[in-house]
Amino acid sequence: MSLSETALPFDDIRNLIKSMPGPDEEAVGRVRARDAELTKPAGSLGRLEEIAEWLAAWSGNAPPKVRRPLVAIFATAHGVADEGVSAFPSAVNRQMVENFAAGGAAINQLCRAYDIGLKVFDLAVDMPTPSITVEDAMDEANCAATMAYGMEALAGGIDLACLGEMGIGNTTVAAAVVNGLFGGRAEDWVGRGTGVDEDGLARKREAVEKAVARLNGEKDPLEVLRKVGGREIAAMAGLIVAARLQRVPVVVDGFVTTAAAAVVYAMDPAGLDHCLFSHVSAEQAHARVLEHMGKKALFDFGMRLGEGSGAALAAGVVKAAAEMHSGMATFADAGVAEKPA
Repeated sequence: MSLSETALPFDDIRNLIKSMPGPDEEAVGRVRARDAELTKPAGSLGRLEEIAEWLAAWSGNAPPKVRRPLVAIFATAHGVADEGVSAFPSAVNRQMVENFAAGGAAINQLCRAYDIGLKVFDLAVDMPTPSITVEDAMDEANCAATMAYGMEALAGGIDLACLGEMGIGNTTVAAAVVNGLFGGRAEDWVGRGTGVDEDGLARKREAVEKAVARLNGEKDPLEVLRKVGGREIAAMAGLIVAARLQRVPVVVDGFVTTAAAAVVYAMDPAGLDHCLFSHVSAEQAHARVLEHMGKKALFDFGMRLGEGSGAALAAGVVKAAAEMHSGMATFADAGVAEKPA
């Protein structure tokens, strides 16, 4: 998927948003019809049944299937990290990319446990974007190109995309994005991230206040993204759009990935219907963003790691929902008497 060379870069993105397809209602109907014949009481598997329908709606497959799930981690660096907004230094960015490659991170173990593919996309991790407190993170061309890069992450026949990210300082950037999109005070959107102390939390709030003040009331979602966002948020927003166009269901992770989803939501509230929100993270603003968008997460384990860890756990549930629906016998298959009418 490529962007044209004739229009302004963001015009291409807006046109893609306008062309996103709706659900495959025929596939949903087939799933519902089969579900009514499966050897279980109607509705007895609750949200698992809803997930099976969701998979069919956005993949077009009935029965639904998940054969090539992927956790895509987008890693980058943020200039605002040098302002004391994180408990860890920016050097951790490169170290964690190497840890992913060596198989030593938490997400590696989760992907192994659930047989999920893992790819790490290095978005200039050694070249931080400018600090959003004083300068725009990206210009329009670079932001659009980064979104296009995220779109390419679906190459290779992926049928379930799980969003992941890594970048010291990115909960500050995510807070600035959602604050810019949804308004309110910086303190409404700022949490402790990797575990900053009270002084660090104060610096983080101040950084978000400065960044949002620079927006000067700008509400265009793509402009908010490029001015106070980051490369990983742009890439994940691009992936979400491309996944809709290619009929690939998406599993969203925590606060930072939800900030990327919020950019799409702000452009089209129905633009996230193909997304499943995995968990409510311990980052205090995450629940607020989900509530604002009317989204209900699958679980709340008090997690705040990132890396796509919550999305990988949820992908295990999604895989189970697909296998349950497609593999369970019908009453006729099993010779089990149905409940009398």
